[in-house]
Amino acid sequence: MAGESSFDVVSKVDKMEVDNAVNMAAKEVRTRFDFEGTDAVIRWSGDVIEMEANGEERVKAILDVLKTMLVRRKVDLKSLDAGEPKLSGKLWKLHASLQQGITTENAKKIAKLVRDSGPKGVRTQVQGDDLRVFSKSRNDLQAVQALIKAQDYDFAVQFDNYR
Repeated sequence: MAGESSFDVVSKVDKMEVDNAVNMAAKEVRTRFDFEGTDAVIRWSGDVIEMEANGEERVKAILDVLKTMLVRRKVDLKSLDAGEPKLSGKLWKLHASLQQGITTENAKKIAKLVRDSGPKGVRTQVQGDDLRVFSKSRNDLQAVQALIKAQDYDFAVQFDNYR
């Protein structure tokens, strides 16, 4: 008799890819003509990405450059939580953070979707920041993955530990 197969529904961000994207964005900001003389800077500060420029439009343009670089590095933009630009002295500042992990509420939403619309015999279990999905049939698990991918959540969703 075959055992149960499972996979985890997670929301994780590869920090190295984000770091590469920030470095690429910083290089582009330093070299682009339209940022010349604007004191434009993008950098890591702990777990927050800081952007500074001498105008509100410029700091938003830095955010656009960062988003472009994140897309190139295949980082889901739903995991980026950017605030609003704020004036601080002479410079406009914008802070962006990375959202990781699935909240209990969001895990319950996904579990309800799987329970209501998924194949019979599929079970779910919330495990910290992840949601584990179990089934005896691997085909059912693949159907659940397709079902979850088809939904438009406001957070990034990946699949991990497929066993």
